[in-house]
Amino acid sequence: MAKLVLIRHGQSEWNLANKFTGWIDVDLSEKGVEQAKNAGKALKEHGIQFDYAYTSVLKRAIKTLHYALEECDQLWIPETKTWRLNERHYGALQGLNKKATAEKYGDEQVHIWRRSYDVLPPLLTADDEGSALHDRRYANLDPRTVPGGENLKVTLERVIPLWQDEIAPKLLDGKNVIIAAHGNSLRALSKYIENISDDDIMNLEMATGQPVVYDFDEKLNVLSKEKY
Repeated sequence: MAKLVLIRHGQSEWNLANKFTGWIDVDLSEKGVEQAKNAGKALKEHGIQFDYAYTSVLKRAIKTLHYALEECDQLWIPETKTWRLNERHYGALQGLNKKATAEKYGDEQVHIWRRSYDVLPPLLTADDEGSALHDRRYANLDPRTVPGGENLKVTLERVIPLWQDEIAPKLLDGKNVIIAAHGNSLRALSKYIENISDDDIMNLEMATGQPVVYDFDEKLNVLSKEKY
């Protein structure tokens, strides 16, 4: 029986400032560091031994993974960083204060941008200063792949190849995998794993720094789901 552990990164500096973050590479807050360490302590307490680790290319997720693995004495395991686990790209909303944006566009519109499954936020153009096309970490991607903004549906579409090509085969081989990523990339992955409907996924929340543990059988059917 293989285990998959998902951890949403600890509180970031922009979570604390109530800003849309997306692909902007902000650091953990002091509270976020403690949340990441506490996640690792919980994993150590439950005695889970990992074979592989995955995270995004954004420091708040990378550091969460490292703090958690250090606390459970497994910082040495093989680690893969991939843009496919990045947070959902919030387009032109990135860097804006959520409260001020709601005051400008209305609570209902901002709620749709944040929580709708298939509605896109206002998009960044390729020549916008904030476009990820100008970021060296995405230089090896087809420029048509780099988004100007995403909804959860698009986020799911970029996460699935990683699951199918790398993570699922490891689980089928009986290996235990830990993923430290972001609220929306993990919601997308959970939707796929649990076959959650488009409507119901809107109600799924991923708590910061709280490990979610899946047990799978030999056919990758979910046997159990726990939160530590």
